[in-house]
Amino acid sequence: MNSHVDGVTREACYHCGLPVPPGSQFRTLIDGEQRAMCCPGCQAVSQTIVDGGLDTFYRHRDKQNQKNDRITGNSEQRALELSLFDDPDVQHSFVRKTAQGEREALLVIEGITCAACVWLLEHHLAKQPGVVRASVNLTTHRARLVWNESETRLSALLGEVDRIGYQAHPYQPNQEEALLEQEKKRAIRRIGVAGLGMMQVMMLAAALYAGDIASMESQIVTFIRWASLVLATPVALYSARPFYTAALRDIKTRQLSMDVPVSLAILLAYSASVWATFAGSGEVYFDSVTMFTFFLLIGRFMEMQARHRTGRAGNALLNLLPASALRLEGEQEVLVPATRLRVGDRVLVKPGHTLPADGRIVSGHTSVDESALTGEYMPLSKAPGDLVVGGTQNVEHPVVIEITETGSDSRLSTIVRMLDRAQAEKPTVARIADQVARYFVACTLITAAAVATSWWLIEPQNAFWITLSVLVVTCPCALSLATPTALTAATGTLRQAGVLISRGHVLESLATATHVVFDKTGTLTEGNLQIQDIRPLGGSDTDELLRLSAALEAGSEHPIAQAFTPYFQVRAEHIRNHLGEGLEGELDGRKMRIGTPLFAAQLAGITPPPAPDESGLWLLLCDTDRPLGWFRLDDQIRPESAQTIALLNRLGLTTVMLTGDGSSAADDVARRLGISEVQKGMAPEQKLSFLKALSDTGAEVVMIGDGINDIPALAGARTSIAMAGATDLAKTNADAVLIANDLMRLTDAIRLARKTRAIIRENLAWALLYNVLALPLAATGFIAPYMAAIGMSASSLVVVGNALRLSRRPKRDR
Repeated sequence: MNSHVDGVTREACYHCGLPVPPGSQFRTLIDGEQRAMCCPGCQAVSQTIVDGGLDTFYRHRDKQNQKNDRITGNSEQRALELSLFDDPDVQHSFVRKTAQGEREALLVIEGITCAACVWLLEHHLAKQPGVVRASVNLTTHRARLVWNESETRLSALLGEVDRIGYQAHPYQPNQEEALLEQEKKRAIRRIGVAGLGMMQVMMLAAALYAGDIASMESQIVTFIRWASLVLATPVALYSARPFYTAALRDIKTRQLSMDVPVSLAILLAYSASVWATFAGSGEVYFDSVTMFTFFLLIGRFMEMQARHRTGRAGNALLNLLPASALRLEGEQEVLVPATRLRVGDRVLVKPGHTLPADGRIVSGHTSVDESALTGEYMPLSKAPGDLVVGGTQNVEHPVVIEITETGSDSRLSTIVRMLDRAQAEKPTVARIADQVARYFVACTLITAAAVATSWWLIEPQNAFWITLSVLVVTCPCALSLATPTALTAATGTLRQAGVLISRGHVLESLATATHVVFDKTGTLTEGNLQIQDIRPLGGSDTDELLRLSAALEAGSEHPIAQAFTPYFQVRAEHIRNHLGEGLEGELDGRKMRIGTPLFAAQLAGITPPPAPDESGLWLLLCDTDRPLGWFRLDDQIRPESAQTIALLNRLGLTTVMLTGDGSSAADDVARRLGISEVQKGMAPEQKLSFLKALSDTGAEVVMIGDGINDIPALAGARTSIAMAGATDLAKTNADAVLIANDLMRLTDAIRLARKTRAIIRENLAWALLYNVLALPLAATGFIAPYMAAIGMSASSLVVVGNALRLSRRPKRDR
C-alpha cells in the first residue's frame, strides 16, 4: 500500500492506512510478511489482532479494497471489524471499568452536524439494552458510553450508531487527529469549489442585471444562463452535499435540524433556476444559490475550527505520552512501544525523557516537571516511593519506576474523560437552548409555508424567492452554537489554568455562588505539621535540641515525626513507641523521651512544667535528669490562602471554615485569613447537616476539601471542589479538582464562570434578536436570498467569535 502526501508517495500503514513517517521501524508479522506500521499504537493493535487469531480480518479487508467497496457498504465486513472491539486487549486503551462494574468507552462520532444529531444519538443509544448512559459532545463530537457488558456487547452498540447514519470510532488521539485533518481537507475543497463557482456566477449575474437595464439580446441572455447553470451545478451538488445528507438522515429518523430548511432553500432555488433555464422564461438565482452555499460553508468551517481547537486540547494531553519506553527485563534494557506496558513493569526513565505511564519510583531521586498537567512551572522533587504521572517530564537524574496504571486507567486518560464528561453534561441553559432550536426549526417551516401561501395569493411571481429568504434567514445556527461554544472554551481555559471540571453544571453554579466553604487541614493549610517554635529549658542549645529530637523521631512513621525529618543527623538506639504518648530511646548514652508533657516528665520523675500559651501542639523533650525543651508543632497555612480569601470577599462571596479540629488553632487560622464564620469540631455528618441548612436558606454553596471526612460534605454541596492532594475518593466525588493545588485558581474559576454566563446571555440575546428582526424583513420581501445567506453566516460567526473570548484567562485583582 502507498499513500500520497504533499505530492510525495509514501508507504502506508498496513493497519490504518496513514502515511508511515520517514525512519519508522515499527513492523508486525502478518500472513508471513513484515508489514509497516505508522506508530506503536497501530503496531500494538495489529499484534493483538494477530495474537488473537483474528488475522483473517486483514484478508477480508484487502479483498474489499481490491473491489473498491466502501467498508460501510459491506455489512459482513463491517460486522467483522466491529467484532474486534469486543476483545479486551483492543479495549484496553479506550474502555475502562467503572466502580459499579460497568464499562465506559470514549468514542469519536463522524457525521454530527448540529444539536439535533446529538439528541438523536443520545436517545437512540439510551434505548438499547444494557446501556446505562450515553452522552455526546456537540463541540468535540466525542461520545461517552456506559453499558452493562453482561447484557450487550460494544460491537452491537457501534453497529447501532452505524444504523442511524453515523460512524463511531474508539477515541485514540492519533486517529482522531487524522479524522480531524481529513474533515478539514474535505471542508476546504467544498469551500474552494463554492467560492470559485460563486465568483464566476456573480460575474455573470452582474451582466444579466445590467442586461435587464440595457435590453441585452436574448441569445446572450440564454448563453449566460446556461453558463451560470454549468458553474452553479458543482456548488449545488458537491459543495452543498453535507447539508442534503444530514437533512435526509434527520427526515428518516423523524427529527428536525437546521439542515432541513437549509437543504430546502438550496434545492428549491437551484431546481427553480434550472427549470427557468430550460424553459427560457422566469428568473434564475444561481448567484443566490452559490453565495448562500459559500457563506454557509464558511460559517460551518469557522465553527469546525473552534471545535478542532477544543478537540486537540484533549488530544494534546494524551499525546504527551511518549511512543516508546525502556522496559527493564532483568538487567537488560528493552525498547518497547509504550502501549505494551502493563502494571508491574519496571521502566528506566532518563533525564529529559517523558514518563510513559503512571507509576511509583523504586530507585533514584529526581525532579519532575508537571507543568503540562498542573500549570505549575517549578519542577517537583521526587524520591523512592513517590507517585509520578505519565506524560510528565523527568528533569534531573535517571529513575526506575514501577508501572501502576496504564491505558484508560491512567491519570491523563482520567483527566480527558472528566473533561469530556463535563462538556457532555449540559447545564440548564444549554438544554433550554437545544429545545428552543428544535422547536424553532419547526416554527420556521410553518412560517415559511404561511409566507409562501400569502405571497402566492398577493404576488405569485415573488412568492418563491421570499419564501426562500425566510428559510435561509431564520436558520437557527447561531442559537444552537450560543451555549456549547462558550462552555467548551471556558472548560478548556480552566484546565490550562489548573482547574479540572468534571461535571457540566460547575460553570453555571460557580457563577451564581454566594458562599464558599473551606475545610481547614489540607485545604487552607498545607496538611503537614511543621516545627513552628522551640523553647529551650535550662540553658539547652536549640540546634542540639533539634538533633536529639530528630534522632528519637527517626524511629516513627507518625505524621508528627515528619516535622523532624529535615533535622535528622543520627538515629537513636532502642527506640520504643508508646502509643498516644510519645517516643523513648537512647543517644550518646542518655535515655530520653519526647511526647506529651506528662509522659516525658515521668522519665525524670518530675511534674511537667506548664506549657506555653500559644496555640498548637506542644511536645516536651526530657532526659533522666530534667526537661530539655519545648517544641511547638502546627500546620502551615498555604501561602496563597490569605490572598484567596481576600479576593473572594471582594467578589461578594461569604467565606466559611468548616473543620473537625476543635482546638483554638482553628480560630487562629480563621483570624489570620480573615474568615468571619468558623464551625469547628464537626464530624462528617455535622458538616453535611450544616451545608444542607445553609442551602435551605437559599445560599449557593461551593465546598472545598481534601480528606475522606469531607466526602459527605463534597457530595452534599451544590458544587464541590477537591484539592490535587486529596484522597482518590474525595476527587471522585468532587465536581472539580484543583490539579494545580493552588487556591488562587478558585478565584480564576469563579471570575471566568461569571464571564461565561455573561457571554452565553450575549450570544443567546444576539441569536434571538437577529432572528426576530430578520424574519419580518424576509417575509415582507426586503431581504434577497443572497443577503439572507450573508446575514445567517455572519450571525454564527459573531457567536463563535464572542465565545472564543473565554480562551483568555481573566486578570486577577491584586
